[in-house]
Amino acid sequence: MERGELQGGPRSLPEVLAQATVCLERAGVQTPRLDAQVLLAEACRLSRAGLLTRREPLGESEAERFDAMLSRRMRREPLAYILGRKEFFSLDFEVNSHVLIPRPETETLAGAALDFLRARGEARVLDIGTGSGILAVALAVNEPRARIVATDISPDALEVARRNALRNRCADRIAFLPSDLFPPGAGRFDLVVSNPPYIEDRLIDDLEPEVARFEPRAALAGGVDGLDFYRRIGARAKTWLNPNGALMVEIGAGQGTKVAEILARFGLEVVAVLSDLAGIERVIHARA
Repeated sequence: MERGELQGGPRSLPEVLAQATVCLERAGVQTPRLDAQVLLAEACRLSRAGLLTRREPLGESEAERFDAMLSRRMRREPLAYILGRKEFFSLDFEVNSHVLIPRPETETLAGAALDFLRARGEARVLDIGTGSGILAVALAVNEPRARIVATDISPDALEVARRNALRNRCADRIAFLPSDLFPPGAGRFDLVVSNPPYIEDRLIDDLEPEVARFEPRAALAGGVDGLDFYRRIGARAKTWLNPNGALMVEIGAGQGTKVAEILARFGLEVVAVLSDLAGIERVIHARA
């Protein structure tokens, strides 16, 4: 769509929505009508329900905002980056191109970690590769007794994570540190969590354009076999965990057996392999 295509005069919202849906469908977007509704609601500063009851045509400034957002989505930029936010664990998070977009599968890891912390009581937690901070923030909000250290090698990602902690009013319980995995001098932890890069390098370019072209490659690429970070984390985990401490990591589909073998090789006892809501093995829980 050429910029300005929606600005030829007053247009009813149903007309604009129908046209945008066709544009997104032709661009290969998987959910064209839903995405068009979300973007139109954002441009009009309405809820999606509000779109159904509004009778006024699209105003000029609204058309300009919608045109710009629609053009970005037609280029397959992720909806979350266009909106600048994404929900995770019933919390609202800022996201941009410096961080991965939160996935619902990661709520399996957040839920397992939260169960562990509630049973443990006061605990020190390390979140490796925090990205936008979704795990650290979700744990801090839902278990205020936890004291959390969150690391990332990307300064830009850490800035997003810090803002998300402020956004969700838990910044006083999370220390964000620049580090490649484990933070030097931070002491031992009762729980280490991580959603590390786990996609095989050769597969990244074949992923959906939203992922391959827009999400940070460093947060996706797990090496030749996708398992590099499990080896790096597993090799050092025992020296960073307190007695009976736990390591919980998210894994990709079909990686359960191999990741469990890697962790066992480094002296960790695999306690459980947890599946997500789709029945796919998603989290490995190991003990020091």
